[in-house]
Amino acid sequence: MYIDNFKHDDNWQDIKDSAMNTVGKTTGKYPDSEWKRKLILSEHSPIRRMKFYWRWKDLKSWVSVHMVRHKIGIEHWVSTQRSDRTGISRDELPQGALVSHACEADAQALINISRKRLCSCASRETREAWQLVKEEIEKTEPELASCMVKECIYRGFCPEMFSCGYYKTEAFEQELAEYRKGIND
Repeated sequence: MYIDNFKHDDNWQDIKDSAMNTVGKTTGKYPDSEWKRKLILSEHSPIRRMKFYWRWKDLKSWVSVHMVRHKIGIEHWVSTQRSDRTGISRDELPQGALVSHACEADAQALINISRKRLCSCASRETREAWQLVKEEIEKTEPELASCMVKECIYRGFCPEMFSCGYYKTEAFEQELAEYRKGIND
């Protein structure tokens, strides 16, 4: 499994202009890294203007099924398994059959999906697929990538009924402190 196509255009000035409009102003200077991260952490509506497109190749069908469960702020386009299109009986295809799965998502969706798909309660393969997306995001929007965290880091505790126990570790405390750095300073 790999990402063969990733697209993102820097539109931070548009995002900043939208944020400024909410407080009765028309524009501001291009935002610095600190302002970007604070806006992303606040999860105010202008972050939904930030869009990303990617395509996983050779993604297991059952991992794709995990991803398509996410609906808000994301669109999915998955290669068909229709028998009339592929010439292969879909009844004969295993859950591990490989698909091409393309998505377009906004920043809020990426934060929300990360909470579930980076969690150790998600399957290893699903975590690996989502980690690939996060790594691509980090190349162009490191502030957003730093806010794409598993549920226990996002909330500061684990809400899972059958926890993996990560919240009891020193690594959890360190990751949580790093995530919270700069908040309310």
